[in-house]
Amino acid sequence: MNDIHDRLRAYEGRAAVTAGVGKDLVNEPMIRHWCEVMGDTDPAYAGPDAVAPPTMLQAWTMGGLSGHTDRSEAYDELLGLLDGAGYTSVVATDCEQEYLRPLRPGDAITFDAVIESVSERKTTKLGTGYFVTTRTDVRVDGELAGTHRFRILKYAPRTPNPSPSPNPNPSLKATGKATGKVKGQAKGKRPRPVINRDNAGFWEGVAAHRLLVQRCGACETLRFPWLPGCNACGSMEWDTVEASGAGTVFSYVVMHHPPFPAFTVSDGTGDTAGPYAVGLIELAEGVRMVSNVVGVPYDKVRIGMPVRLEFLRVDEELELPVFRAQDGGEG
Repeated sequence: MNDIHDRLRAYEGRAAVTAGVGKDLVNEPMIRHWCEVMGDTDPAYAGPDAVAPPTMLQAWTMGGLSGHTDRSEAYDELLGLLDGAGYTSVVATDCEQEYLRPLRPGDAITFDAVIESVSERKTTKLGTGYFVTTRTDVRVDGELAGTHRFRILKYAPRTPNPSPSPNPNPSLKATGKATGKVKGQAKGKRPRPVINRDNAGFWEGVAAHRLLVQRCGACETLRFPWLPGCNACGSMEWDTVEASGAGTVFSYVVMHHPPFPAFTVSDGTGDTAGPYAVGLIELAEGVRMVSNVVGVPYDKVRIGMPVRLEFLRVDEELELPVFRAQDGGEG
């Protein structure tokens, strides 16, 4: 198995797509749907002189439900080699884009893609595998409009740890509702949030038990999550307002697997490591954020349910904003 990397590296530089053609012209309906989903109201994306949002670059090259018809044999061979070596699972990890000219309704997209790199074998939380990066060059009338790098991990899933033995002492019950701690259970730390110069102020607010929302200094549009500039007017000036803490469940999902003690939450009857609800919370101020819904069993969470902000200490170093249900659970 040690020589597989040399075989994988032989695919670097080979074409993944040659003379690909976008299945649709750049068009106003797709731009409108994209903007509605993203909540982007920039006037540049509407009207007679509209351009497409730059971040739609990949959308014009995608195969849709009918799939890709122009992918090269080399790319399929590469994935087949990884499958045959036991790296049968795949997850998209990240992308990078470069924009060189705007795309406008009516533009016909052509593109070529190359297998840019295959990493050495890496061990991740998901399992062991290889990162494969492709670069797609998008053109209009032969002119380069943008470049899209897309990276996947082809991996062999980790073997799950054996199930823990049943609690030998049934009298040990969940405690510490506000801290998410479970007595008698080893509880690892949650992954640390990524804190950078663009969002450091948000986490400073959380540490002070304040939920801060950015407000544009020019048009006063509120935005969340924190961004370096306003997506409504483009201004780089901003200040913050403190959210009242009131909100409603706009949407939610229920996480079943994998159960992980570090993500223990209170469901109104005790603490649980799963299943639990992750909600898209619409704050009273109008912006939305993702967080846990606590204080109510996961199967009682409903769209429109009123919630109230509180801060959950998950370990000795970290507190997080969560939202406690205001009906159907503990007041």
